[in-house]
Amino acid sequence: MDKTRVAIVGLGTVGTGVARLLLDHGDRTARHAGRTLWLEAIVDRDTRRQRDVDLPAGLLTDDLSRITGNPAIQVVAELIGGLEPARTIVLELLRSGKDVVTANKALLAEHGAELFDTARALGRSIAFEASVAGGIPIIANISQCLSANQVLSLRGILNGTSNFIVTKMEEGMDYAAAVSTAQRMGFAEADPSMDVDGTDAVQKLAILAHLAFGARVHWRDIPRQGINTLHLADMRFACELGYRIKLLAVAELTQGVLELHVAPTLVRMGTPLAEVREAYNAISVIGDAVGPVFFHGLGAGQMPTASAVVADMIDTAVGRTGITFRTLELWSRREARVGIRDHADLKGRFYLRFTVEDHPGVMAQIAGVLGRHAVSIASIIQHEPDPASDGSLVPLVIMTHMTTEGATHQAMQELDRLPCVMPPSVRMRVLDRSES
Repeated sequence: MDKTRVAIVGLGTVGTGVARLLLDHGDRTARHAGRTLWLEAIVDRDTRRQRDVDLPAGLLTDDLSRITGNPAIQVVAELIGGLEPARTIVLELLRSGKDVVTANKALLAEHGAELFDTARALGRSIAFEASVAGGIPIIANISQCLSANQVLSLRGILNGTSNFIVTKMEEGMDYAAAVSTAQRMGFAEADPSMDVDGTDAVQKLAILAHLAFGARVHWRDIPRQGINTLHLADMRFACELGYRIKLLAVAELTQGVLELHVAPTLVRMGTPLAEVREAYNAISVIGDAVGPVFFHGLGAGQMPTASAVVADMIDTAVGRTGITFRTLELWSRREARVGIRDHADLKGRFYLRFTVEDHPGVMAQIAGVLGRHAVSIASIIQHEPDPASDGSLVPLVIMTHMTTEGATHQAMQELDRLPCVMPPSVRMRVLDRSES
């Protein structure tokens, strides 16, 4: 059987999983590729650390030239993460005649145009299925299986760490304890800030928006809010109202203009996105021909991500990636196919929570401010004061009718200046059953 010689740069968690699949299941990959994917070299700066894989002698090195200087190696998986030296290494690999597979969403979100232009100029390809949602094959489905469709909307839970933390908070654990549990169980890094502040999800959304809609938007320009400001009180009130809170990434096309944002969102219980638990990811896609389709699975972790990387290596080895890469012209200099909607104009319903003084006239003041901003009240929750407190402050929860992001934002700013309101108040979007 023919051989395609491949290599790995970065032998961390995912790299180790890729090596295990290539070394321990070569018959499986050969069956799908019609050739053997022969692991020729692994480059990592730490060659002494123990890994959970049996490597043949001489395979591991810290010398990148073992790959770039070997013309027999055709496909290389870049799995070191981060921006540098990943960017420089990928450029070196392309210039040395290698096709590249990567799981590095931050690199693509920041430097996609440069890397893809370089690959096109050199006649090479870049595959990146594992960069979004780990083991869920969302890149292939949007770019190939759904290519007869105009994607109309894409809503996703794209960060397993955040979803795990939110799940634990739904079970009654406070935010700090939920983060600590996620770290102890290996779902969160020692510094989880990119997961909990929405950065990871918004980088993935930028990639999906480019792929599905041809959007040319930098991830930093997409409005985002993380889960690091969530309170247990909001989890309880959401449940009382029949919702769960999820960190939702949204891309929705209306009349040729694209809505983009990442934020904690109330999702109606019983709908597929609301029931995604623990460290799982899910993506709901609506195409104009196929209608709604739903993808669900582990979005991170060693073997789910390694599964996507090796699948990309197989596709690259047999030539499918090269055909798709040339056809799609991703991150090319063509004009964007869609415009981006002003965030203030986005329509929707909202959940508002205030801490207010418990005396007559407060509700009238709040309703008056909302009314001046054309924000209509759909329902209100105000419980009896807690007997254990002095009873001077109580939570007030309002669900709005359809309004806009800008109107509610301006109303909340004015409301937080009222003497009867203790800021900061809470505002979250609501996704109802018909939308999810």
